Amino acid sequence: MAKWLSGLESVVGGGPGGPKRVKTLRLLLIIGCIGAALMLLNSYINFNKVDTVTQGANPPPQDTGAFGNTETTDNSQFAAIERPLENRLKEILEKIVGVGPVDVLLTIDSTEEIEIARESSESQSTTDEDDRNGGKRHITAINKDGKVVIAEVAGDQKPIVTKTINPSIRGVLIVAKGAENQTVRRLIIDAVEKGVNVPANRISVAPSKQ
Repeated sequence: MAKWLSGLESVVGGGPGGPKRVKTLRLLLIIGCIGAALMLLNSYINFNKVDTVTQGANPPPQDTGAFGNTETTDNSQFAAIERPLENRLKEILEKIVGVGPVDVLLTIDSTEEIEIARESSESQSTTDEDDRNGGKRHITAINKDGKVVIAEVAGDQKPIVTKTINPSIRGVLIVAKGAENQTVRRLIIDAVEKGVNVPANRISVAPSKQ
């Protein structure tokens, strides 16, 4: 190999500018050897294609319409209160004379609310100050504080509930067969008004299709 390279260099470098030609030849040989080594290395190494991750561990929330996700609506706290009331009203109204099949839509403003017992304390302080112009200021500060009253029940400490406020009903829509009769319609409104304590102006009754 060395004799062949020396012979090639002597042939290339025989003319004018011979040493310069020899350097160029050596540079070309080095580049060629590096290229051959890379090709050989590439034949032994396999590169696996990695797919781009399109979704992380926490995917972004998807937009849904107001009525698109019925499962979420049904599992909400509001639905847990509205559905039993709707079913109960439907059951009662269908027992009224002259009323056929009934569909009920009921909406509430809020869920059940509770009031917790508190120990209230109040303190008052009075301060008199003189300003630079000879005037006087009378300052009274009132501080109020309240702590939740805790009771131990079966080994657990829980706050004492003084009042439970039922959910406020926003409105009731009823579609019933027979509601085209004014007497039947009036019976339905009276039953809902007194049954769930909703004013008549929040109750809508419509006859169903024949």
